[in-house]
Amino acid sequence: MSDGVTRPEPGQSPAQAHGQRPGRRSSTRLDNYVDRYAARTHGMTASEIRALFSVASRPEVVSLAGGMPNISGLPLDVVGGAIADLVRDHGPTAMQYGSGQGDPLLREQICDVMRLEGIEAHPDDVVVTVGSQQAVDLVTRIFCDPGDVVICEAPSYVGALGVFRAYECDVVHVEMDAHGLVPSVLREAIAAVQASGRRIKFLYTIPNYHNPAGVTLADERRHEVLEICREADVLILEDNPYGLLGFEGEPHRALRADEADGVIYLGSFSKTFAPGFRVGWALAPHAVREKLVLAQESATLCPPSFSQMAISAYLKAHDWQGQVKSFREMYRERRDAMISALEDMMPAATRWNVPDGGFYVWLTLPDGLDAKAMLPRAVTARVAYVPGTAFFADGFGSQSMRLSYCYPTPERIREGVRRLVGVIEEEMELRATFGAGGHPFERGLERGYEAPNTDLN
Repeated sequence: MSDGVTRPEPGQSPAQAHGQRPGRRSSTRLDNYVDRYAARTHGMTASEIRALFSVASRPEVVSLAGGMPNISGLPLDVVGGAIADLVRDHGPTAMQYGSGQGDPLLREQICDVMRLEGIEAHPDDVVVTVGSQQAVDLVTRIFCDPGDVVICEAPSYVGALGVFRAYECDVVHVEMDAHGLVPSVLREAIAAVQASGRRIKFLYTIPNYHNPAGVTLADERRHEVLEICREADVLILEDNPYGLLGFEGEPHRALRADEADGVIYLGSFSKTFAPGFRVGWALAPHAVREKLVLAQESATLCPPSFSQMAISAYLKAHDWQGQVKSFREMYRERRDAMISALEDMMPAATRWNVPDGGFYVWLTLPDGLDAKAMLPRAVTARVAYVPGTAFFADGFGSQSMRLSYCYPTPERIREGVRRLVGVIEEEMELRATFGAGGHPFERGLERGYEAPNTDLN
């Protein structure tokens, strides 16, 4: 006679008796593995930019959010011909495993590219990576233990902040102004961290056409930053994907050009060629180079040979410097379109910088407005941007936003700004009518960082 209780048969587990698969738990949790993950996964969160992509990619939305290079200016017939020749003449090599350090010929060509920024380097000290994003990851992996400090500009690149968070680093932000990183504040930050007994593993900096702030480290400050880090024995991680995309004059001299032992330099072909190939690199001191190769081999075995050889063929057969010049002219036209639209339409209390290269404008809203809280209403108005909070490790930046001008046409940029202005003005009217609503993001504004004070309108 049954007592209503399901009991396991001989050799059967209780879970199997109830119809569960072996090894699976009965749970109402969305993720049954949540208590099995490594502690470091708690720092892995989706960036605010990734969350925007599905919306911002809709054709009816003007996206001023993503930093996608505009590759419409590439000579696709030339690129296609180079790839066809590569497959025909070197297909068995291009489609095979390669070196964990990267293709030797491409490493030589990378040295030629870096020479434009004053860097004299040997190909043996170059490690090819899957975009410079992987280079940030590899450097952090080989240097940082949980609780180590990484010093970053405020604001800083969201992708790097995600890496530092994933490796359980503590990020200490350092103020910027119209001329980039402020050396006196950097010195104070280093001294404060060292006095607390914590270890600083490196300064992460984007000196040229900063993402997201759009500013450039002044030439007279570069030697001072190098000297401060040299005295404090702090390594510099120089991330320079936009260095050749200045709108005026010659490229700025890289920090690595004047400090071979204390700087790891990161570069990429994503902005000057095409991001789909996912080819970047790290130039590192010899001993560090060897650790990076070992880390690369454990992560991917080797960077993709086909992508490397395709870029190498393009650099060899095409006037790539002329192509970069045409990119600069295209992005300058788009920068001018955005600045003109901001000057014509933005409320007087709004501030922004005028970048002299790269992809981004950093805009600060009138007092009391919150870019993150405003974003859903902006998307409803069919315009997208990235809230400033994405670029801070500590939740600040709610009054600011990053606007990208690299991808839309000048006409679309102007229309996007028009829509954005409408959202901002509506927010200002609501605030004037109803007062401060006590929104949780607004309560932190008084403690937030100021936007870089860069040629403000």
